[in-house]
Amino acid sequence: MANTNERLTGLLQAFLTADYRWERDGHWYPLAIGEPASRIDEIFPDARQFGTVSAWNPHSVARQDQTNRAADEALRAALAASGRPFQPAFASARNRSWKESSWLVVDMPLPEFDALSRRFGQLGTLFWQRGQPVRLRMNAAAPAGGPTTPSSTG
Repeated sequence: MANTNERLTGLLQAFLTADYRWERDGHWYPLAIGEPASRIDEIFPDARQFGTVSAWNPHSVARQDQTNRAADEALRAALAASGRPFQPAFASARNRSWKESSWLVVDMPLPEFDALSRRFGQLGTLFWQRGQPVRLRMNAAAPAGGPTTPSSTG
């Protein structure tokens, strides 16, 4: 249990301190956990909610780039089939020691978004309502003694 707890604590910390960005028309825009994403609100004025999801490294276990790219293409196809708008995005360590491609998804209902996240084995996603702070969602039980923040939810 201690190893699992330590791993989840480390992953939670990595998610909380990661650099998140999304792209539109060749411009990359930052996302910050705990802060509103006003640029997204401007670009998608009729949207009610947003999220970022990845298919890279399910359950936070590193895989080869080729495998991750194939999973990313499957996620992209699932997003296209949903009919919801989506844009390229990524998450990375601030020092760029790791980077994962992801997608910004517009107006996907939370139950559908969470099902998609679980389908692709993701432990952490971002999800928020228009005008509200970006929230981290963990698809794992909170680690005992791990970092806590009002910006992370399960």
